[in-house]
Order: sequence, then C-alpha cells, then structure tokens
Amino acid sequence: MRFGNSDIRFGAGSLPPMIKSLLIANIGIFLLQYILPPVFIVYFGLVPALIRHNYFLWQFFTYMFLHGGFFHIAFNMLALYLFGSDIERAWGGKEFLKYYLICGVGAGVLNFVFSMNSQSPVIGASGAIYGILVAYALMFPDRLIYIYAIFPIKAKYLVIGFAAIEFFSSFVSRAQDGVAHFAHLGGMLIGYIYIKSDWRISNYVNKLKSVRGKFSSGVQTRKKRKEEDILDRVDSILDKINRVGYHNLTDEEKRILSEASQILSERKE
Repeated sequence: MRFGNSDIRFGAGSLPPMIKSLLIANIGIFLLQYILPPVFIVYFGLVPALIRHNYFLWQFFTYMFLHGGFFHIAFNMLALYLFGSDIERAWGGKEFLKYYLICGVGAGVLNFVFSMNSQSPVIGASGAIYGILVAYALMFPDRLIYIYAIFPIKAKYLVIGFAAIEFFSSFVSRAQDGVAHFAHLGGMLIGYIYIKSDWRISNYVNKLKSVRGKFSSGVQTRKKRKEEDILDRVDSILDKINRVGYHNLTDEEKRILSEASQILSERKE
C-alpha cells in the first residue's frame, strides 16, 4: 500500500513527537509481554467479564497498548505512522493524543457493550488506529492510496470499505476469528462523532480562520497588525495542506502556520 506521489511522500520530514512517543510505548510494552507472566494480559487486557463483575475499569485504557503478536503490532504501528503523521502535523501533538486515546477507549467500551460476559482478553491499538483512518479520510478524502502498489483508491472509499468489512464480519464471524470487530467499529464511530460534533478537533481550523475578526475593532498596534497579516495567510495554507499535504509546504508557510497557532493559543479564553 502506498500513496500517489502527488499527494504525500512517506518518510519526508522528521517523525512527529507524539507518533514517536506512541511507537516507543507500544513497542516497549510489547517487548515486556515476553518477560512478564501471562496473567499480565488478563489484568491489563480488556476482559469484559472482569470489568462487569470486578470493576477493572482501567482495562478500557490499558488494553490498547498490548498486542498479540509481531504482525499485530507491526500492522498497527505502520498504520499509526503512515496515516497519523500528517494528522498530528495538522492538529498538534496534544490534540492528536487526545483523539487517539478517545478512539481507543471508545472502541473498548463498544466492544464491552456487545460482549459483557466474555472472558477472553481483547488487546491491541486497532480501535484507535481505525479512528485515525476515519480522521485521515475526512481530512484528505481524495488522496490516492495504491493497494499492492497497483490499484488506486481514494482514502474516503478505502475507509468506507474497511467499515463495511468490519460491520459484516462482526455479525458473521463474531468471536470465531479472534478479531474484535466491534472494537474496530467503535473506534471508527467514536472518531467520526468526535470530528463531526461540537467537540471536534477540526474546530481548531475554524478558530484559526475566524480569529481575525476579533482584532478588527479598536486601535491596531504594530503587534496586532503583524498578527493580522499572519492570520490572513492561514486560509490558503490550510487549503494547500488539504490538497498536497504538510510536507509540500515551504519553510515560510510552516513558520506562518506555527505563529498563527501560537496567536490562537495566547488568545484562547
């Protein structure tokens, strides 16, 4: 799977700090699983029966940092890097982490609702990853992704396909294939609601675009005029990110976007 060269270039630029931290945390805990006793999975994986009867509520958080094998963690971490990097660059590390954790916890809750009596541990970051896929498709819907480097498909259609497969599999295979399909669907659902609702992260973009109006009244100081000039350029830069990705911005455009973000942060009530 790769992206069209005109849309995004994997590996360009430095690894975003929150992506790096999540990679280190997941891989580090995965290695610890090999030296810790099996009961570690029981206590920190998501076991619906234990949550229901023993109130192991921390499992809604901890399960997403455990994985069942090399290919399980390899797929999740690769997807985190490929799809999450541009999202973090657009949102910032703190907002990205909040979204990641909310999707992961939401995925665990939905899985719990549909399997309250299950004694089998659910582990993995897949719920959070599926939430990231939804965010990517909403932010960059028309970016081309090449399946097996041959078949092109737009990001929005790829994610719709994943959702359809998970929905169908959740009723056909249930627990027979050992995959927590409801957790995957939960991550996608929570991610979609998060972005589309009033508490969506995309409000950050809207605030950047509208904050200019707050400075139109009164006497303009030199600092405010400079800030106004910076904010005037934000719209076109955000549009460019949506078209060609963060990597294709010039150094000057990246600087302006960073300064605009700082202006918004300083005036946030």
